[in-house]
Amino acid sequence: MPNMSLTKVPMPEQEPNIRNKNFEEVTTGYTPEMAIEEAQRCLNCKHKPCVSGCPVGVQIPEFIALVAEGKFLEAAAKIKETSALPAVCGRVCPQETQCEQKCVRAIKGEAVGIGRLERFVADYAMAHDTSKKEKPAPNGHKVAVVGAGPAGLTCAGDLARKGYEVTVFEALHTAGGVLMYGIPEFRLPKAIVQKEIDTLKELGVTFVLNFVVGRSETIDDLFADGYEAVFVGSGAGLPTFMRIPGENYNGVYSANEYLTRVNLMKAYKKDSNTPIHRAKKVAIVGGGNVAMDAARCAKRMGAEEVYIVYRRGESELPARLEEIHHAKEEGIIFKFLTAPLEVLGDEKSYLVTGLKCQQMELGEPDESGRRRPVPVAGSEFVLDLDAVIVAIGTSPNPLIRSTTPGLDTNKRGCIVADEENGITSKDGVFAGGDAVTGAATVILAMGAGKRAAAAMDEYIQNKQ
Repeated sequence: MPNMSLTKVPMPEQEPNIRNKNFEEVTTGYTPEMAIEEAQRCLNCKHKPCVSGCPVGVQIPEFIALVAEGKFLEAAAKIKETSALPAVCGRVCPQETQCEQKCVRAIKGEAVGIGRLERFVADYAMAHDTSKKEKPAPNGHKVAVVGAGPAGLTCAGDLARKGYEVTVFEALHTAGGVLMYGIPEFRLPKAIVQKEIDTLKELGVTFVLNFVVGRSETIDDLFADGYEAVFVGSGAGLPTFMRIPGENYNGVYSANEYLTRVNLMKAYKKDSNTPIHRAKKVAIVGGGNVAMDAARCAKRMGAEEVYIVYRRGESELPARLEEIHHAKEEGIIFKFLTAPLEVLGDEKSYLVTGLKCQQMELGEPDESGRRRPVPVAGSEFVLDLDAVIVAIGTSPNPLIRSTTPGLDTNKRGCIVADEENGITSKDGVFAGGDAVTGAATVILAMGAGKRAAAAMDEYIQNKQ
């Protein structure tokens, strides 16, 4: 008999006033008993609507049915048929707007906790699966992947399983992309990411680090080196700023720089040599997941007051509801309908002293369909601060487009690629993830990497 409870089995987590002072994972995961109980809520629908909401096509009812039977390793194997990074997706994928949104149980209650079960299964397999991964037989073909983020890792894994000799070229000293430098340890432990990368190495994927494509070698150089096709999954790491007075004061960070210093360079550790401004009063400008990550990191780095400054209302926040909920619990202060006008600072020390803001109200919808914020006359005020973190978006670094003749990009600097297969204007070059879409989610980047891998395989096989 199915478990007809209208609510998910609660996810254990640290108390808010304890976790906001450490970088340990906020949610501690299901026990086997909890996982089985939650899995029994699945109705195993004939038409599998949840699968249509998954960008990488995980066979969700099948893996959940195995969990309900206590067959956790078999469930992990089922997920890994289509997903290269299940422990990552189980933690950071926005299931509530994808697979879980289409769950039949959500009609009269809460959806099945698909993400929670995926995380449990992946973690269980990491702890208990002692089987040696068999390296696929080589097919004699050689491909290159630019960027070791979610899109690149997924593309590399799928091609390696088909027998390709895959080399991933990564600009940083560590593989993982945004999984390593952007998402905080308390949401995604880096040891988890490293284990997923190690699995790809067992499949034969080679990682070349500290290699900047466009400087170390160009894409044309890679073709000259014998690579038959190239996938570009270099992400969107170029930060956008507000273009208001005072952004050059010391204590103004892009969210990318701040999170990289905290996460990749381990500034949160007591023995870290990474320089970072440990501010006491911080404002984060923006309302997405990156803004929530930066705010929650700032709190853990010792800030007494942390503000989210967002020019629209709470209902327009683009961040995941879970992240907003956790941020509120941890003491983050939300300033809605608030727009920055100027960063204030001391002209002698050049340090930030405040942020001049203006109250807004929502007017008519703009081109995105959301109501446009308009200023309220005479509503200016100042937040007393010593740091400002800007989290209003990113775009692709121009290096690859400027060093790759024949590769078309759009006005936003993104590579133009077919959404279905990643094919670009340059023969043999495929692209996907944030380098094509601009900043988006991990799972959408993975889906793009998966589709491009299939297209690259077809491209190479057809050339024979």
